[in-house]
Amino acid sequence: MEKQDKWTNLMYYVVFGLSHLLSLLPFCILYFLSDGLYLLMYYCIKYRRDVVRDNLLKSFPEKSLDELIRIEKKFYHFFCDYFVETLKLTSISKKEMRKRMVFRGVEQVEQAVHEEGHNFIFLYLGHYCNWEWIASLPYTISPSIHCAQIYHPLYNKAVDRFFLKLRNQFGGECIPMKNTLRRVIELKREKRPTMIGFISDQLPKWNSMHFFVPFLHRETAVFTGAEQIGRQVKAVYFFADIIRPRRGYYECTFRRMEIPEVNRTEYDMTAMFMEQLEQMIRKAPQYWLWTHKRWKRTKEEWLRRQQDSTIK
Repeated sequence: MEKQDKWTNLMYYVVFGLSHLLSLLPFCILYFLSDGLYLLMYYCIKYRRDVVRDNLLKSFPEKSLDELIRIEKKFYHFFCDYFVETLKLTSISKKEMRKRMVFRGVEQVEQAVHEEGHNFIFLYLGHYCNWEWIASLPYTISPSIHCAQIYHPLYNKAVDRFFLKLRNQFGGECIPMKNTLRRVIELKREKRPTMIGFISDQLPKWNSMHFFVPFLHRETAVFTGAEQIGRQVKAVYFFADIIRPRRGYYECTFRRMEIPEVNRTEYDMTAMFMEQLEQMIRKAPQYWLWTHKRWKRTKEEWLRRQQDSTIK
């Protein structure tokens, strides 16, 4: 175990050191490198191109193949930008970060806390635009509101530690997914106003599937944890509507999600999130994470496993 820890530490310092050196380059040079990386990934390595193509074909059956290929190329180009932009976080200044990652609608969040008396704000996000930059929210929001995000620990401990350092540097808290409920209960006892980000567009495991929604022309399993936990603590929900006006600049607008209590059903907020996410994706599809095998677990297979009692 000690030998493994030493290897993990060594690997972490190598990853962080190389990333930090690259991050010292100006954005114009980093984007030049991104352009080269795009050519390598798309034309030579062809990283998950079959997955991306299949996802696009089934998500946009109304588009021609030429249109889909244009979206595909734009996606890979952006994906490489996402990579260098994330590396830049190891050295970017607060002033530069605030200039490039702009948050709008923050006053609505602060109003929900300070004037309406809500202790929990749950923010729904997708893997859209540069989601890592959203962690810089503490630079903008009132310091009286604690910021946190739910994350799934990575298998590689060195890389996991690297991403935790990137996300924690802005003053927020990273909560492992399996500890979400326990940590929320602790924050409730502390009566600490908290805004928690939930990236909720991943594919749940079989035993975490409870709810399906129509999403990009397919019945799609979704995580429901944010809504289940939020109901217990009377959370207010917001959606992160993100745009990329130009290369290296993002705007995130917080849009309050409200459904009259008399009309609420069990997973209305989850369904609303997926609907708003799809609308955002359709406006600029190249900014969503198409490399993810989002639909590899189907509703038909889930129903069959339920009948056979093989949900694991």
